[in-house]
Amino acid sequence: MTLPADSPALPFLPFARPTIDEPMIEALADTVRSLQLTSGPQVLAFEQALSEYHGGRPARVVTSATAGLELALMACGIGAGDEVILPAQTFFSCANAIARTGATPVFVDVDLDSRNLSLAAAAAAITPRTRALMPTHFAGLPLDMDALYALARQHGLRVIEDAALAIGSRWQGKPIGSFGDIASFSFHPNKNMTTIEGGALVFADPAEAAKVEQLRFHGIRRLPDGTRDVMMVGAKYNMPDVHARLGLAQLARLDTFNARRRLLVDRYFERLAPDAFGLQLPLRGDDGHSWNMFAPLLPLARLGRSRKQIMDALAARGIGSGVSYEAIHLTTAYRHLGHGEGSFPNSERIGRETLTLPLFPLMRLDQVDRVCDALEEILTA
Repeated sequence: MTLPADSPALPFLPFARPTIDEPMIEALADTVRSLQLTSGPQVLAFEQALSEYHGGRPARVVTSATAGLELALMACGIGAGDEVILPAQTFFSCANAIARTGATPVFVDVDLDSRNLSLAAAAAAITPRTRALMPTHFAGLPLDMDALYALARQHGLRVIEDAALAIGSRWQGKPIGSFGDIASFSFHPNKNMTTIEGGALVFADPAEAAKVEQLRFHGIRRLPDGTRDVMMVGAKYNMPDVHARLGLAQLARLDTFNARRRLLVDRYFERLAPDAFGLQLPLRGDDGHSWNMFAPLLPLARLGRSRKQIMDALAARGIGSGVSYEAIHLTTAYRHLGHGEGSFPNSERIGRETLTLPLFPLMRLDQVDRVCDALEEILTA
């Protein structure tokens, strides 16, 4: 199935937008009419489809990628007294999931170009209390998986991949999640496919998948006589069937969506020559890069203007933009860990200068041109 050549003209161009067509809406309506609304046949079908997409590995769907990260940590037995290493430049959910288990988030810096976890910095941060690495595949660009897992094996660490931005990304031709330890995906409306809200975990170990199946619904296990027992302290993170039905339709289109994203990004690279405006463009991966977002760094020192002023100028021209992401170690909740300005220079620079530009499958090439023309006008004024 191909995407339409054009999408409707948008008076305001958002920086992200899901692709939901009439057949998908009708499929949702059919699921509602069935009155099987939660944890039913659509969830099972979606999990099976995700498993097949990831080489037959067991998949379990949940209410969000954040819930997935928390459940993955619980399945690994990580909690109070443990440390988990993660990048200081990622979404807040990663640190929050670690902290909610009672473990300690250990921040390290990222590479300035890829925005991915610095494995050298991660290696230097390992202590006897370290139990896991939680790297983010930033904007859908896979981290060096060979080096990541070599480091994990060397120190006997679990790896919980924050693949929230990387559904459909590939490393050396293999989908992220089809190998390695545990991968957590997001299906938020800003991601490459959506279930409205939702996420999924893909596992190497079927026993851990079964454990998460219990943990996501109160730790309950049904007994042969039809009664229930609570085997472990769980939570309520089960996905509704309505969401799963949309996920099935979206997954069938995922590779087409991602191909369109790569086409749009090619146009951004054609138009935004870094020497013309002083932008620092993101690292350009191969065809395995699913491009969840396109976020150059602004030359704020040279411009003498704030990012907010530039975002406001874009908004005045009918163009949305975002910030992806602030440096986590500087947030109020995590300053108690002892970090401050200057602790992680690359993460902090990205947090100050990043600007997320519009990118979604139904964008037209002329809309990319519209963004680039506006940005050139603003940056050269």
